[in-house]
Amino acid sequence: MRAVRLCAALGLLLAGSVSAADHDGTRLARVKDIASIEGIRDNQLVGYGIVVGLQGTGDSQQTGFPVQTLVATLLRLGVSVPAGAIRVQNLAAVFVSASLPPFARSGTRVDLTVSSAGDAKSLEGGLLLLTPLYGTDGKIYAEAQGPLVLGGFAAAANGNSKQVNHPTTARIPLGGAVERGVALDLNGRSSFSVLLQDADFRSARAMADAINTALARPVARAANSRMVEIAVRPDEDVPELLSRVEAVEVPYYPRAKVVVNERTGTVVIGGAVVLQPVSILHGGLAVSVVSEPVVSQPGPFSNGATRVVQQTTLEAKDKPVNRIELSNGATVEDLVRSLQAIGATSRDVISILQAMKSAGAIEAELEVL
Repeated sequence: MRAVRLCAALGLLLAGSVSAADHDGTRLARVKDIASIEGIRDNQLVGYGIVVGLQGTGDSQQTGFPVQTLVATLLRLGVSVPAGAIRVQNLAAVFVSASLPPFARSGTRVDLTVSSAGDAKSLEGGLLLLTPLYGTDGKIYAEAQGPLVLGGFAAAANGNSKQVNHPTTARIPLGGAVERGVALDLNGRSSFSVLLQDADFRSARAMADAINTALARPVARAANSRMVEIAVRPDEDVPELLSRVEAVEVPYYPRAKVVVNERTGTVVIGGAVVLQPVSILHGGLAVSVVSEPVVSQPGPFSNGATRVVQQTTLEAKDKPVNRIELSNGATVEDLVRSLQAIGATSRDVISILQAMKSAGAIEAELEVL
């Protein structure tokens, strides 16, 4: 029943995507939604620190580096304590990650993600001590500190435990302060490049034509399937030009793609996927092996011994073959409705889609995650 509901939900999702797309697979999208300006991007930061204030759920004594970090922190504060004299479980070593936004200046606040690096059970109620965040060049770009916010918890007592989500990963909203930004000067440049998220010559050409029409002058040209070059006049206001470029709505031609995640059983089929006439026969063989311990009792006046042996029962059931036939002009909605009718599970759908791709019945790119 759960599999049928999953297929039904998938059918509604796919039907909505088909109706939202145009008959030729095109749609209008803003430049800022399908492309980015080259050089204007986030930069990843990472740091190592300690979280204190935990209620006995921190790293154990077998994890040595949190104690070493605490000793080094106390030494910087003028307190000298031997590492062998420290026995605490209310601290945890963590890695802190953040994203440095473009044009960030000193004092800009950023969100932080804190993850346990040791064997801590939970970071609930913890406080991150002052931690420097480094870029790929080894320089400090931000400082992190603050109380942690968890989206889950873990509790255990008398051998019983309860856990919700991941209690060893937390966030600190606006817990990072930028110390230095990445310099990016927009003035004095004669051109900019707009990079499409998905490389496509038709989309790049359509974007260049739409930008030229919106600006009423030939400033854009498609350099390749991913890049559109924008020319800048010497006296032009660059931020104003880029704001107008990002707001232009352009025809977008997405690729026909089927995305399959075999680990979670998720299947997403784009509305631009074309199906060819095909006949599908799908069945399954279920094999069940059950082992039960039984007591073997020897006969009277024998030299045998009473033993516990395993009694194995094997049962095989061959499911009847289900048949699906897709005629010429069939849509993704027809395929999902047919799969739902035979009670196919998400795993069955994945196997059928892979077989259809091998047979050339799906005109789309099949991506397996």
